This record gives sequence, structure tokens and C-alpha cells, in this order.
Amino acid sequence: MSLSLSPRHRRAPLSPLERVGRAVLIGLAWLLIVVGAVGSVLPGHLGLPVLILGLIILLRSSRGARKRFIDLQRRHPRFVFPLRRLLRRRPEILPVAWQQALRLERLLVPRRWRRARSLRRRLFRRRPRPS
Repeated sequence: MSLSLSPRHRRAPLSPLERVGRAVLIGLAWLLIVVGAVGSVLPGHLGLPVLILGLIILLRSSRGARKRFIDLQRRHPRFVFPLRRLLRRRPEILPVAWQQALRLERLLVPRRWRRARSLRRRLFRRRPRPS
């Protein structure tokens, strides 16, 4: 028994020009991902935005990459969730950066030397409301 899609879910076959355009986009996306991965290891801060841009292009133009990304998200939600927050239309850059800084501090720094949480509490202390 074969599954057939309803006419609403069928896609029209792509023209040769559209196929070439999609292949060029996927190639550009992989190039940006590689450059971003190398750039994020090197000193400087421009690697991660280039990597995110490559992922955005790849996930929007490749159905197979989207399926693999969803599988990865289901298997490892804790690691993929910050990346998903950065891939949104309005990315939450500062909250993701803060969350990753706290995770990195917890991973690398002994408990008695950790300062990020106390710094946040001092900076964003709740002020009593005037009556």
C-alpha cells in the first residue's frame, strides 16, 4: 500500500533553473557553515553569526537537512534548543549568550570561584515598588 499525498500537499516539480538555484544556495550554506565553524574557534567573534547564517540558509532550502535537524533536536534537546532560539525570526541573542555563559562557568569553574550568577543578582535586583 503506497501513501499518496492529497493535491494540496503535492509539490510541483522544480524546473532545472530552480534546481540549480537550490543547489547553489545549499553549497553557499555549507561554505558559510565551514567558515563559521573555523571562525568560531579562532580569536574574534564573527564565526558564530556566519555559522548561524549558513544554518538558516541550509534549513530553509533543504528538506533533508531540516529532517536531520529535527531528529537531532529530538535526541539532544538541551544542546539544540539554544541554536533554535538563535534561528528564530527575532533571535534571542542576549538571553542565549547569558545562558551559555552560565553553562560554561558551571562546566569549567569551581563552585567557589563562580561569579556570574551573583553578578546578575546584583545588577538586576528587584526594587521595592513605591506605595
